Amino acid sequence: MKQLRIEVRMIVEIMGAPKTHIEETMKMVVEKFGNEPGIKVLKNKTFDCKELENGLFSTFSEIEFETNELQKLSDICFEYMPSSVEILEPAGAEMDMAVLSDMFNDILAKLHRYDMLVKNFNAENRILKEKMEKMRKDNLELMKKLQ
Repeated sequence: MKQLRIEVRMIVEIMGAPKTHIEETMKMVVEKFGNEPGIKVLKNKTFDCKELENGLFSTFSEIEFETNELQKLSDICFEYMPSSVEILEPAGAEMDMAVLSDMFNDILAKLHRYDMLVKNFNAENRILKEKMEKMRKDNLELMKKLQ
């Protein structure tokens, strides 16, 4: 099978505060991405950090890169959560359906893992709220007894 070359343009956005933290975080993200194995960065442009109406700050980077693995592109999407991905090359490519199936199964496994984490966090949150409510009631009873 011929070596696959995938050229991609993605946009990574960061929002938060303070401004310096957002700027530094974007620099770290771009640097980390540049060191990803299996990735060759072709272009990178980070745009100025702007203040939003709600007092938060936002910046984004447009990164063009190439990889030889479709799975690597999938991994990048999960790791960096870009707001946009555009596959520039190869246009009109034929795909091995086994490779595509493997990629979708990996995506589904990751989604199921994240779903499980969210459900666990929700359960832990519910338990903590119940414990806090019990402590509040116990404190109220104690306060009544002390009066």
